Amino acid sequence: MPLLSDLTVLSLEQATTLPFLTQRLAREGAHVIRVEPPGRGDPNRHVGRDLLGEDAMASYFLPNNCGKQSITLNLGEPEGRGLLHELVTRLPVDVFATNNRPSAYSRLGIDYESLGALRPGLIWLGITGFGPDCDEAAYDPVLQARAGWMALTGEPDQPPLVFGLPMVDLGAGEHAYGALMKALYRRALTGEGSRLDISLLYSAASWMASPYMLAGLGEPVVRRGNTHQFFAPVSVYPTLDGFAYIAVGNDRQWEALTRVPGFEALGDPAYQRNAGRISDVARLNERLTQRTARLSTAALAAALTSLGVPVAPVHTLAEVLADPLLGRACARARDPRTGLEVALPPLAEVSGDGLSELSFPPRLGEHNDQVYGQVLGHGPRALAQLRQAGVI
Repeated sequence: MPLLSDLTVLSLEQATTLPFLTQRLAREGAHVIRVEPPGRGDPNRHVGRDLLGEDAMASYFLPNNCGKQSITLNLGEPEGRGLLHELVTRLPVDVFATNNRPSAYSRLGIDYESLGALRPGLIWLGITGFGPDCDEAAYDPVLQARAGWMALTGEPDQPPLVFGLPMVDLGAGEHAYGALMKALYRRALTGEGSRLDISLLYSAASWMASPYMLAGLGEPVVRRGNTHQFFAPVSVYPTLDGFAYIAVGNDRQWEALTRVPGFEALGDPAYQRNAGRISDVARLNERLTQRTARLSTAALAAALTSLGVPVAPVHTLAEVLADPLLGRACARARDPRTGLEVALPPLAEVSGDGLSELSFPPRLGEHNDQVYGQVLGHGPRALAQLRQAGVI
C-alpha cells in the first residue's frame, strides 16, 4: 500500500506550482480533492489543444492533475464558505493547501486561523509569489527575472533568456513537499498542526547559493551560453548526426578524453590543468568541435563513456520518451470515456512506492455529487439548489 494512502488533501489550486505538488502526493497514494470555482475552473483547463473534444480539459491541464478529484465551490458566497468549513470539519482533512494571493485568505475564509480552529492538527500550506506579507501577482518567469536566474541564462552577448521549464514553480512544489513531510513528522510526534508559507522568490533564491555568494565576494557569475565559468571543456558539441554535451570536471577526465582516437593532438601541455583550458576556452572548443563533428553521436558517447568522461546525447523529447530506462518507471492514466491514455515521468526515487496507475485528470466538478452528496449527505434537491445558486 502506498505510504500516503491515509492522507487527505483539500487543495484550492490552479496553474502549476501547487498542482505539481498535489499530483506528487496523489501518486504516493494521497486522496487529493482539488477545489475550483464554478464555471471555468482552473484557467489551465483552457490552455493547449483540445484532445478530448470537450470544454475545460485542454492538454496543458492534464500533466499535473492525474489521480485527483475535482469539486466546484464559490467561496465568494457565504454559503460556499460554509460548505468549505463543512468539508474541513467532516472530511478527514490532513492538509489544506492554496496558491491564492494572501489578500484572498480572509475574504474567502481559507486563512489558517479559521480552518485550524475547525480542525486541530490541520497542516495549512500556502504558496505565494513573495510570502504572506506581499500581495504582488507572480508567474514563474517573473521570479526567474527577479531572482537572477535570467541573468545567468543565455549567450553573453545576447539578451537574458527564460529557462525552458517553469523551474521556479516546480522547485517551489518540491520545497513545499519537503516542508509538508517535516510538518507531518512534527504532527506525528506532537499532534500539533502547522502553518507552512512557501515563497516562490525564496524558493528560487535558495538554488542560487553559489552565484549569490561569489557575487558578494566580488567574483560575479555571468551568462556563458553552454560553457562553464570554472571548468573546461564543458559545452554542447556538434556530431555527424546531432549534438552531444560533454562535461570535463577534472584533469583526469581531460587526460582520458585525449586518448580517444583522433583527439590525441589536444593533449597540449598547456591544457593539462583546468586553469590552462579555461584561459584558452574559445580556441579549445573550436579544436574539440572539429573532432566531435567527425563522429556520430552514438560513437562519441560510447568512446567517452568507456573512459569515464561524462557525456550525453542531446535528446529530442521523442527520444527521451523512447528511453527504456524511463519508460518502465512511468505512471499511466487512462480516460474511461475516450480511451485516451497519458504517461507521467517517474518519481525521483528509483525504488519509490508510487502508484503505477492513476485516475485520469478530473472534469470540472466531476466529484461534486460524491463529495457533497455521498460524503456530506446533501440530497439531490439540495445539490440542485446549490448549482442553481452558483454555489457549486
